[in-house]
Amino acid sequence: MTDKLTTDKAMILARGLGTRMQKQADGVKLDDATVELANKGAKGLISVGSVGRPFLDYTLQALMDAGIRDICLIVGPGTSPLRNYYEAVGEGLTDGRISFAVQGEPLGTAHAVAAGRQWAGDKPFIVINCDNFYTPAAVGALISSPAPATVAFERDALIANSNIPAERIRRFAVIDIDDAGMLRRIVEKPDNPDEYVYDGKLYVSMNCFLFTSDIFTACDAIEPNPVRSEYELPTAVQYTIEQMSLTWQVVKCSEGVLDMTGRDDIESVRRYLAGHEVRFPAPVQSENG
Repeated sequence: MTDKLTTDKAMILARGLGTRMQKQADGVKLDDATVELANKGAKGLISVGSVGRPFLDYTLQALMDAGIRDICLIVGPGTSPLRNYYEAVGEGLTDGRISFAVQGEPLGTAHAVAAGRQWAGDKPFIVINCDNFYTPAAVGALISSPAPATVAFERDALIANSNIPAERIRRFAVIDIDDAGMLRRIVEKPDNPDEYVYDGKLYVSMNCFLFTSDIFTACDAIEPNPVRSEYELPTAVQYTIEQMSLTWQVVKCSEGVLDMTGRDDIESVRRYLAGHEVRFPAPVQSENG
């Protein structure tokens, strides 16, 4: 680790259509305002916490608490309630700024990252998902690491400290760490996860990365996933390792992560964030769109 932060820049992938959030969930009862947002797949705007701020507000506060000051939201074309809200949030920030980059089509996470190359320039930056809440400790550890790097979440700690069902976590991609403690690869749905245990622990990926501008070369070079027809970040990361000879730091972490994928995640996220504070001002007109 370094004493000085490697970056104060964060990209948030907010272009997703939220199709899983749009699906009904058995036994889940939501208020009308939440149902309206869920029907639109607008996960980041769903009210959580004790004061009803949007979920993404808590993510932004966690990023700022870790030292992030320059935030870019990857969004779809045109106006949207999320873009309108966070443009207004950005106008009220006194210590930081919010920018936007447009991903024309929802063609995968690597395609989304490539949309932000002008914002990133030649500076390192982190990338996170819009529907995940990462703690300031996890973000702080990542932005204190040399780039490139990825957070490796210890699986048992993630099960204990997250709102994510254990059976879902057990299906996550695992981190293959080499003998030097560096990233060898990210392995999607391994048949035998235990073969990737490192120092007695199994680590999983939650798509939390610290990139250099080299990632844009990789995003341009990779082929889409043959099944999903999307350009995916793990493929781009592997390209930088195999074709560009980059060495990736592995930031081991025992923090939890909150997930806001579907309607059955909403109440648990609300419980987890009930004691959290958002200190930057909400827009005067903030009825989520």
